[in-house]
Amino acid sequence: MIQIPAHALTVVERLERYGYEAYVVGGCVRDSLLGRNPKDWDVCTNALPEEVLRVFKRFHVIKTGLQHGTVTVMVDKQPVEVTTFRIDGAYTDNRHPDSVNFVSRVEEDLARRDFTINAMAFNPTRGLVDAFDGQADLKAGVIRCVGEPDARFNEDGLRILRALRFAARYNFGIETETAFSIHRNRHLLENVSVERIFTELKGILIGEGVLGMMQAFPDVFAIIIPELAPTIGFDQHNPHHCYDVWTHTAHAVQAAPEDELIRLALLLHDIAKPATFTRGEDGKGHFYGHDTRGADMARSILRHLKSDTATLDAVVTLVREHDNTLPTTAPGMRRTIGRLGLNTLHQLLAIKQADMDGQSTHEREQKQTTLRNARLLLEDVLEEPPAYTVGDLALTGRDLIAMGVIPGPTLGAILKTLLCEVQDETLPNTREALAARTSQLINQPQ
Repeated sequence: MIQIPAHALTVVERLERYGYEAYVVGGCVRDSLLGRNPKDWDVCTNALPEEVLRVFKRFHVIKTGLQHGTVTVMVDKQPVEVTTFRIDGAYTDNRHPDSVNFVSRVEEDLARRDFTINAMAFNPTRGLVDAFDGQADLKAGVIRCVGEPDARFNEDGLRILRALRFAARYNFGIETETAFSIHRNRHLLENVSVERIFTELKGILIGEGVLGMMQAFPDVFAIIIPELAPTIGFDQHNPHHCYDVWTHTAHAVQAAPEDELIRLALLLHDIAKPATFTRGEDGKGHFYGHDTRGADMARSILRHLKSDTATLDAVVTLVREHDNTLPTTAPGMRRTIGRLGLNTLHQLLAIKQADMDGQSTHEREQKQTTLRNARLLLEDVLEEPPAYTVGDLALTGRDLIAMGVIPGPTLGAILKTLLCEVQDETLPNTREALAARTSQLINQPQ
């Protein structure tokens, strides 16, 4: 039923050889039953931590969380996390157990886990241990808490986002009582570190079922990013839109490639619309400046979530640029590539497509034609020798200095002029042509 890879099987068989019970457990069992390749393999056992250390004394062992009964055994340079069967004590911080008690039965260990689909264990000889019908929930496509949902979420508030992440990842639904409990207990996320929240949020966004989670749990998203709350139910009063701002955002995220940066940018791309909303005399809604204001809001949000700098800068750029008109000429496209970079431009095109997919059909054909022409223009430009930045010029700053240009603002201005003229196709990108034009610029009257 489940094919355990050699490094994890070594751990299970060695523990069994010394008279202990051992099972692969949790996510690796879940993914195997779904026909997916698990990233990690975890083992649970009735061997106490000191006994696990003794069994694997000839292996490299990392004392990952010895006080909680967990060590990591390295087998053929691959890690296998080994945890003693346990039950958890009280969770006074709604995040970590104050204490753990080791137990002898695997069923007791499975009872402490978050969701039924994660509460299964497998041993090659004994088979599958599924005390909470996790296999049935996998087949039904349901995320359900083990036992009482309120108790599970009060133990660890992060489980609220984990439920949404699993549901989004596998395109599952969330069982009714579990869903009610998520709404009731969403405030527990205020006790969770922003780093963990950000990690789970990104996992939700790249899931194939993200649309369902955003539509069903907008109140949860508003807890982790309060700036999203005004977008929920906000009527746009505009023929280009058939949804409120939040629902449009959800459809745009779903329509995008499963890329972390692109979907994060789409989550935030219209966040400033409620704050910039005006209505014309005809009653039509407008959102002037929502892109630049949204970029500022995105920067503040991502700083609060302690995003890495590369992600923050990329998302802020995409939010700022998402509503800008695409270039329609080769010189304009070259300048855009030089200003944004090719990778960011590709991401921006994907965002514009997803944004359009989340709108009404008003002027859809015209919008699609504009986007298609921009993609074709980009392909044409990329077939030419590149001249997107001053670094692409056949003449360098060092060459200009050798010609007598003094380093500083004048040097930069000449390079910028050369680049613009090359991009406009009024100047060939050759050393001879660039040197001649530089001589003209040096000698022209100030």
